[in-house]
Amino acid sequence: MQVTSIRQKGLPVSGKQLLQDVSLPALVLHQSAVQHNLGWMQQYATAHGAELAPHGKTTMAPALFQRQMDAGAWGITLATATQCAVAAQHGIRRMLLANQLLGQANMQIVADLLRPGDIEFHCLVDSAVNVHQLGAFFHQQGLTLNVMLEVGVVNGRCGCRTQQQINEVTAAIAQYDSLALSGIEGYEGVIFSDSEQQDVAAFISMLVKTALALKTAGKFASEHPIITASGSTWYDLVAEAFAREDARDAFITLMRPGCYLVHDHGIYKQAQNALLARHPEMHSALLPAMEVFAYVQSTPEAGRVIAALGKRDIAHDSMPVPLRVYQQGQSEARSLDASYQVVRLMDQHAFLQVPADHQLTPGDIIAFGASHPCLTFDKWRQLCVVDDNLQVVETLPTFF
Repeated sequence: MQVTSIRQKGLPVSGKQLLQDVSLPALVLHQSAVQHNLGWMQQYATAHGAELAPHGKTTMAPALFQRQMDAGAWGITLATATQCAVAAQHGIRRMLLANQLLGQANMQIVADLLRPGDIEFHCLVDSAVNVHQLGAFFHQQGLTLNVMLEVGVVNGRCGCRTQQQINEVTAAIAQYDSLALSGIEGYEGVIFSDSEQQDVAAFISMLVKTALALKTAGKFASEHPIITASGSTWYDLVAEAFAREDARDAFITLMRPGCYLVHDHGIYKQAQNALLARHPEMHSALLPAMEVFAYVQSTPEAGRVIAALGKRDIAHDSMPVPLRVYQQGQSEARSLDASYQVVRLMDQHAFLQVPADHQLTPGDIIAFGASHPCLTFDKWRQLCVVDDNLQVVETLPTFF
């Protein structure tokens, strides 16, 4: 029997049976759930008059970018200049760098992307200092760079906090023929308070009002500039605010959640439960599509099981969730309840607290759910896509 390691870049495992033929641990995407999520979120955005620019940093898998584009996405959001270069190398021609573009080396990467003339690129600015850096550099390059004003919140991340800062940034942009103000951006995912829902709604409302004021003042370079927000937690509030008639008619309203494609068994599961509570008319939404499969390694003492899974394999900002066990010699998986818990992670070992009568033995396989997909994907260079029978139908490379 030929066993293939999913760790080894370039070795295809398509056509293999996950539990028998693939070296574990392995990062697994369930094809049917991915397809469901792909269509569900695109339909949700379309129903609210919005476009999707999914955040590619989550997976850094260009094959998944292309699926999102084929489903109707406006473009792909990225976090760094090098990520943008990867996307361009794999055929993405419209991208949003949801970050400031800083440093000559990064500016040169973007200039090289723009020079052929077939890529639409936007990045964020929130200071006159950065605007002057960009304006001078792209003037020397003989190129025009699309920049978007970032608006932020006090104690948040980046973004202008005051009207004075907004005025300073927009005035600086107007000094350069090499810069075009193409839109406005905000990120609500950094709002943490005792009244988060109200504070997020207020921030998005402020973003829309600021955008409309800038448009009335003639600050944007195009008739239909972009207004964008939305991570993977509060996308319903963003969609509802962007669906306002004055915003929908005046702007390209752009949502950019990233984790929706695979969802999770942690923070985004909790966020979706909250969304469904806000919208009782919605009977279902996203499905968890990402799991890491690993062996039971040792059963050294009562109530303790060690799995061959660790911080190098799965996100650990919260503990992985044991979901199912595939025991040797049995064809059906057995669900694991909350009495099976990961209580500690080392580099490549997971400590499970289990019932005394657990019946797990070394060589059994556990499917683990994760919280926060971004910090699981970046540990892998190949992804296994499986069908409902755990047959590997495709292997996809990542480019972290």
